[in-house]
Amino acid sequence: MIQDFKETFQEVVQAVLPLTISVLLIMLVIGLNSGMIFSFFTGALLVITGMVFFLMGVKLGMLPIGESIGSELPKHNSLVFIVGVAFILSFMATIAEPDVRVLSSMIDSVSENSISRDVLILSIAFGVGFFVSVSMLRIVYGVPIKYLLTVGYLVVIILSFVTKPEYLAIAYDAGGVTTGPMTVPVILALGIGVVSVLGEKSGLSEGFGLIGLASIGPIISVMLMGVLAP
Repeated sequence: MIQDFKETFQEVVQAVLPLTISVLLIMLVIGLNSGMIFSFFTGALLVITGMVFFLMGVKLGMLPIGESIGSELPKHNSLVFIVGVAFILSFMATIAEPDVRVLSSMIDSVSENSISRDVLILSIAFGVGFFVSVSMLRIVYGVPIKYLLTVGYLVVIILSFVTKPEYLAIAYDAGGVTTGPMTVPVILALGIGVVSVLGEKSGLSEGFGLIGLASIGPIISVMLMGVLAP
């Protein structure tokens, strides 16, 4: 565990430090006051500390439990059970996703409450849950991912012409924020776990692609919000 902590700390520092140095240099060049610089530096330290503990939690808890649940699901011989558990896990992971919370907060502040924050979060989570469930069906039935991606993005393109303009850009950002540090480990571990007990399936071709499919769900669900919004 200590070795994992050291490796995680090194990874986080390598990821955050270049950005921190760049922003500090820009702040010095444009002449921001020392109070702002100190606040940013304090925030950067808190980010590093938080990310280290968060990623350790993912490694020690989220990834192992996701794979364990995924490997146990097919043993129940119930497709409904597999799809239901996949939906619930991905739905709840999306609600807990920090990136989704940040996006909803920014939209709420800009839209002046015209777009409900709670409805937006639930819509994004439902879209992720639905497409992760579809991904489980794809793994079980061996459907090529290219067909699902083609159909999914055809729906996205069609909805782009009928949804309200203010929802269009939000929808694409909603698809991006679902690929965050909470959702990705859960979904990937779940998919790899399911594939691991299906002997005829390839872990590389079937266990991945879930995130790509899952990111389509929020785009479609938010666009539907724009279509149905009064």
